[in-house]
Amino acid sequence: MEYTVSQLSKLAGVSVRTLHYYDQIGLLKPSHVKLNGYRAYGEKELIKLQQIMFFRELEFPLEEISTIVNAPKFNVVRALEDQEKLLLLKQKRLDVLLRTINTTLKHVRGGEALQTEYLYQGFPQAHIDQYKDEVKARWGHSAAYKQSMQRTKNWTKADYLRVAEEGMEINKELSKLMGREVSDPEVMSVIARHHQYIEQFYDCSYEMYEGLGKMYVDDPRFTAYYEKHKPGLAHFLKDAIQYYCQHNLSYDETKKKA
Repeated sequence: MEYTVSQLSKLAGVSVRTLHYYDQIGLLKPSHVKLNGYRAYGEKELIKLQQIMFFRELEFPLEEISTIVNAPKFNVVRALEDQEKLLLLKQKRLDVLLRTINTTLKHVRGGEALQTEYLYQGFPQAHIDQYKDEVKARWGHSAAYKQSMQRTKNWTKADYLRVAEEGMEINKELSKLMGREVSDPEVMSVIARHHQYIEQFYDCSYEMYEGLGKMYVDDPRFTAYYEKHKPGLAHFLKDAIQYYCQHNLSYDETKKKA
């Protein structure tokens, strides 16, 4: 079945003007234009529009959405799976924010005493602090965690901002290289930089680094973080880290035997 712009607008709840704009910028082209000049949209375009709407819901900019959905290797199944993970995480955070609102309402209406420990739950920094607690509970016994705490205990806010910016830049560079093989020299150069970035916190052997890469896809929270930058980034990073570690381990073993 084919849909006109007007029909698709009503079906998807997207304005005709928006659909015209998506066509204009090359984000969503009609399957064809009829002799009367009307645009026609088929099943392929309907699914693509759904993808665009999911990415918009996840606050991706249009330019980035266009790059993703128009990529030659774009995989709808993988994208839907990644979007599901991200939306579930967003839902979880919104649920926490709603509980925070209800807790505060009970206080301001005079019903309950103010519970300051719940006052900022659901906001970004509160989420980070909660995640730090989870990390400590899970990895606090490890030497790497203790070493990381020791190295960062005197860091200033400027230090944390510098490291955060460096991490964002690495993710941005990796996102641009996702169409290449993980063995590509430029990919390996960025992965080497990422390895050095991790070693600011603790001594990370190749074995540990490979395990870290695996965790990026095994732990939904880490996966969601990287998928927010670009769908597929978590798996690409894991594969690139694995190649980097195996290559360097092989090189080190050869040096030892020499």
